[in-house]
Amino acid sequence: MADRVTVIGWDGSPLTAAARSALSAATLVAGAAHHLALPEVPPAAERIRLGSLGLAARRIAGHRGTAVVFADGDPGFFGAVRTLRAPEHGLEVEVVPAVSAVAAAFARAGMPWDDAQVVVAHPRTLRRAVNVCRAHGKVAVLTSPGAGPAELALLLGGVHRTFVICEELGTAKEQVTVLTSDRVPDHSWRDPNVVIVIGGQAAAPAAHSAAAADPAWLLGQNAAHTGGRGWARPGPDGGEGESALLRAAQLARLGPRTGDLVWDIGTGSGALAVEAAAFGAAVIAVDADPRACERATAAARKRGVQLQVVAGRAPHVLEDLPEPDVVRVGGGGAEVARAVADRRPERIVSHASTRDEAEAIGRALAEGGYTVECALLQSVGLDTRTWHEQDRSVVFLLAAERPVNRRAVSG
Repeated sequence: MADRVTVIGWDGSPLTAAARSALSAATLVAGAAHHLALPEVPPAAERIRLGSLGLAARRIAGHRGTAVVFADGDPGFFGAVRTLRAPEHGLEVEVVPAVSAVAAAFARAGMPWDDAQVVVAHPRTLRRAVNVCRAHGKVAVLTSPGAGPAELALLLGGVHRTFVICEELGTAKEQVTVLTSDRVPDHSWRDPNVVIVIGGQAAAPAAHSAAAADPAWLLGQNAAHTGGRGWARPGPDGGEGESALLRAAQLARLGPRTGDLVWDIGTGSGALAVEAAAFGAAVIAVDADPRACERATAAARKRGVQLQVVAGRAPHVLEDLPEPDVVRVGGGGAEVARAVADRRPERIVSHASTRDEAEAIGRALAEGGYTVECALLQSVGLDTRTWHEQDRSVVFLLAAERPVNRRAVSG
């Protein structure tokens, strides 16, 4: 095992005294090509060109001597430190940090970043990174080959954003480019790069809130996305039989979260769509009624969240939408439920006012390969001044979950 492992962050600045001291004693140095070309690297040291960090960690663990690992920026921020400290390698590491690529990118753009979401995009996580860009007004994306600016922009589709693309930060080839998302796929981009994705209806309110109303205190969060305490609060019903209590039950079954894409079909007032967006999910609200689309857009603006509203009648309008993670079917019955099941989201919720309708929806979901549950929900509102009944709601709640593919999980 290596006697000592020092991880050195590099941002293009001259190496610190601590970094030079560790490097001078190194018998093994691992890093990218531009790290290994630094004049401070001892000529006699073994050199490892980093590809797979896991493979490099195993070689370092078997090395007898002193090792140095170079990483761009702060190696503890989505960097090499996590892999090197994995229990299977048994390495104890010291860290000499540098300015992270995200911090450098926002500095080049002259923007604050305490209210930004930060995500890493690999080919396997690209869709979730795009969903974060849909849902939030300021996102920094650490890209990788196959999951770069062009791929981000293409998956955003008709969602308009501004891209600040920072290529090869800290090197002599550093370049910062600002483009609208529709123009990004027309260019080739060098790795590594950081993309700052900004825009959307919530961007301005969020900035105003952080600057003027309540100073930011939690990274990536701001008051505009909370809209006050509580969720599934009383408000305009989405449609017949849709109460705040039903909305709470539907949200609890869906469990929307950051990185998800939610479809809200038959959005009505947009109440559930806005609630899901407040949890950090990307949301597409669909309704055939133009007035409902207007209400949903206004509700999102009032709450300070991002919402993509699509006017059209399901199931036909769903064909061109990006793949969802969870779906609320608020209208369209069994036909729409069957079309949604064909797209294989993790969870689907719906509701019905009659048992026959509930059975038809449940049958469509079960035939689509889902495990289906149904509950009869009854709520009675009371006037607390007289304790007389104000309104009564009786509705069937259907919740469907896609079975887990055990073989895929284990493999």
